[in-house]
Amino acid sequence: MSNAVLSHPARPKSPAVPGTGLFVAVFSAAWLALVFWVGAEETFVAPRGTPPLALLIAGASPIILFLTAFWLSHSVREFVLAADLRLTTGVQAWRFAGFGFLALYTNGLLPGFFAWPAGLGDIAISITAPLMVLALIRRPGFAASKTFVAWNVLGILDLVVAVGAGALGSFLFKDVVGAITTAPMARLPLVLIPAYFVPAFIILHLTALFQARRLGGSLSGRA
Repeated sequence: MSNAVLSHPARPKSPAVPGTGLFVAVFSAAWLALVFWVGAEETFVAPRGTPPLALLIAGASPIILFLTAFWLSHSVREFVLAADLRLTTGVQAWRFAGFGFLALYTNGLLPGFFAWPAGLGDIAISITAPLMVLALIRRPGFAASKTFVAWNVLGILDLVVAVGAGALGSFLFKDVVGAITTAPMARLPLVLIPAYFVPAFIILHLTALFQARRLGGSLSGRA
């Protein structure tokens, strides 16, 4: 028990919030269904010569809603601060799917300026995610360490850079005949990545950072 991060006495305890977990699950499912529906209508496909605003809004909206709910709702805030960091961190291992970007680049479906940084960044986070989980299990208080904080910041930066490169690239090379663009990312099934999975992974990183800040403040107070 003493080696479990969640049971360590230095970790602040958050009261259970009945119904919040169910709300989050229903919201996530509805969000996924909405992205599927809008994606099937090809609403995310930007007209030639215009930036992918619809896709950028779809990716940013969940994050804005999450931050707003975190700061304004006590129930949501306590739910986030009580989340199991081992689980939220372990989920990041699924980003090994970033290897798919490199495969699509090899087959001439995505441009290198997007596929390489997005793919390698996701692979790096996915490979190191199990190490972060192991450290959380073995070392109580690791969640407040600079290493864990830096890993989460880099994870967010990787996603932001990938989305930014994709959006900028599709706009800059729109008039180049025969140029490979990130246009496939605005259509199903790839549109699920920027419109659903990217904001979901960012929210998980933010959850970890919020918990790290709270735990760090608690440990400093005890010191």
